[in-house]
Amino acid sequence: MYLPEFEVNLKTKIIQIGNSQGIRLAKPILEQAGITDDIELRVEDGQIIIQAANRQRLGWDIMFRGMALRGDDAMRDPVIQTDWDETEWSWE
Repeated sequence: MYLPEFEVNLKTKIIQIGNSQGIRLAKPILEQAGITDDIELRVEDGQIIIQAANRQRLGWDIMFRGMALRGDDAMRDPVIQTDWDETEWSWE
């Protein structure tokens, strides 16, 4: 849940986590950023940017509709039917 009316700033320490190091993020920070699950990390201009992970297939439905409108969604290879397709295969 993104809460734009609250701005949370705080200082924290780097902690040891096994053989790695990490930080603890307070719940209000995560809520303000809209982070509930996976995150993406990157470094920009000496800063570590943490943001909610993008959904993998976000926007695919729009792209597929565009492909259909352009006729780009046709099968590239011919469909070859076999005996197995006729006698064994079932959509149920």
